[in-house]
Amino acid sequence: MELVTIAKFIVLPIALGAVALVLVLGLANMARGGSPLVSQKLMQWRVLLQAVALCFVLLTIVLMNQS
Repeated sequence: MELVTIAKFIVLPIALGAVALVLVLGLANMARGGSPLVSQKLMQWRVLLQAVALCFVLLTIVLMNQS
């Protein structure tokens, strides 16, 4: 399997899905009046996962332009 294909169809959807999952968990925690500490930790995880996902997006764009 080609590296660009792996990045586009496997790694990128997993990274974006992880960001979406943590976002939904944070919203659910906030909606039910959960612990502010949990909300804070989920926000930190979301920001970290967004940075990782952004790096994967940029890497995928670079790989697509090289091939």
